[in-house]
Amino acid sequence: MHRSIIPTAVVAAFGMLFGMTLRYLLDSPLEATVANYLRSGLHGMGVALAGWATHLYFASRRSDWISRWPLLMDLAVRSAATAVVIALAVLSLEPLLYWHRIEAYWLVEKFPTIAATAFFGALLVGTIFELTRLVGSRVLFNVALGRYRNPVREARVLMFLDLAGSTSLAETMGELRVQGLLTRFFFDIDGAIVAHGGEVHAYVGDEVIVTWPLDDRMSGARCIDCFFAIADSIAERADAYRQEFGMVPSFRAGLHAGHVVISECGDSRRQLAYFGDTVNVTARLQEHCKEVGRNLLVSADLLRHMKLKPVFTAEALGKVRLRGRAAAIEVFSVERRT
Repeated sequence: MHRSIIPTAVVAAFGMLFGMTLRYLLDSPLEATVANYLRSGLHGMGVALAGWATHLYFASRRSDWISRWPLLMDLAVRSAATAVVIALAVLSLEPLLYWHRIEAYWLVEKFPTIAATAFFGALLVGTIFELTRLVGSRVLFNVALGRYRNPVREARVLMFLDLAGSTSLAETMGELRVQGLLTRFFFDIDGAIVAHGGEVHAYVGDEVIVTWPLDDRMSGARCIDCFFAIADSIAERADAYRQEFGMVPSFRAGLHAGHVVISECGDSRRQLAYFGDTVNVTARLQEHCKEVGRNLLVSADLLRHMKLKPVFTAEALGKVRLRGRAAAIEVFSVERRT
């Protein structure tokens, strides 16, 4: 709910501004009154919010039924639904704001144009939205700007989080059901990741790689908050997991911070790749969780950049020589106080 408040306010403001701009560009100067500009602004806001509400519905879990369809059918249905909602909003707001009846000529000449424009506009927006979901908004933006065309060194926080026991689950449940479990798991944890400023870099098998910029905002330990928010999200859905899969997924994660080299890779399919010791250490930390029987391991390098909240406790596990790395690293296990 909170994730949609600010975007909704932006959409409402944009709709009002767009409605007023159309009034200025298309109507006679004789009609340039405060009341008319206000009506046009409210008209634009209502139409924009109607389209936005439709988008929120299709972006929620309530629209799971359509997410199983082929993408082209999905886009067509979403665009048609958005066009109908927008057209009905226009039809409803016209008499309410301008205090006149809907004339037959308006329905015949203008209404079809409005519906067609709404459909193709929704199709364009839906295509862009699906593209950003496929490659990530940050990746798409940076590829467009060419930021990582040449390798760039950045300070980042990395979290490697994987589903525990996925190999044994595949043997007992079958690969298709385990993949369904992973798909559901990755969907359910996405809200917690986004809410805490994280960005999904990649899904690798049963593992998700999340990253944050290493900046002043990290002092509040939002990456650690993210891990436990994920735990809460899965706990809230425990009954649904038991009903559908006969178990509740458990997971482990490693958190580390340092410099990474980021660069575009590939040609036919461009992708941002992360390189460097920070990536390797984070992966090994996640693997080390199983050896020490802990769910979350955090490096001392990362803890130095943040102040843990009183609700968390950090237990020093000493210096650990991780697999494939000669130098030892100081490791802490972080848990939430009960």
